[in-house]
Amino acid sequence: MQVGPAIGGTFGLVYVLVNLRVLPTAVSLPLRILAVVVFLAVLAGLRRPAPDSSPKVEFGRDYRLVVAAEVVAGIGGSLLLTIGFGLSNAGLPWISFVVGVHFLGLAKVWKAPSLALVGTAIAVLGAVGLAIAIAHGTETVIALVAGVGPGVLLLGGSAWAAVRSVRAAAGVTDPETSSTARPTPST
Repeated sequence: MQVGPAIGGTFGLVYVLVNLRVLPTAVSLPLRILAVVVFLAVLAGLRRPAPDSSPKVEFGRDYRLVVAAEVVAGIGGSLLLTIGFGLSNAGLPWISFVVGVHFLGLAKVWKAPSLALVGTAIAVLGAVGLAIAIAHGTETVIALVAGVGPGVLLLGGSAWAAVRSVRAAAGVTDPETSSTARPTPST
């Protein structure tokens, strides 16, 4: 099992399932089912070894520092925005912003430029959601922008990792490296 993309997919699924609550059941239920099906397909694909071009994921000291900074910034900022400034809907977008920035740190730690792209996109969605919260936008819009949006990005990134693994196992050329993908032992 490839741990990094599995973690990303898990958080992506949680983001989507939790934040779809703002939509009517007739809309949210099929989307939730789709998210679960995608997640299960991702897990099945991630059981295969990662392609040679995949970054090596290590959970050492640098990783722990990035996560610790994320936790402190996430909790501290959320408390400041919601309690200190009275912005009751600012917690979710702040957390999304911090999650995005944490991916920038992980991109450096794991030498994985693709994480910087995902991190930037999630941070932007968080910042837009925060601007909407500051402007007293609706909870629905905030949840869709700063909750469902990052969830889809995380699930999508994990799905891409799973597709690359399946292609590597089949000996299909990796579109990111233009070489035949060869499986490596999974992490």
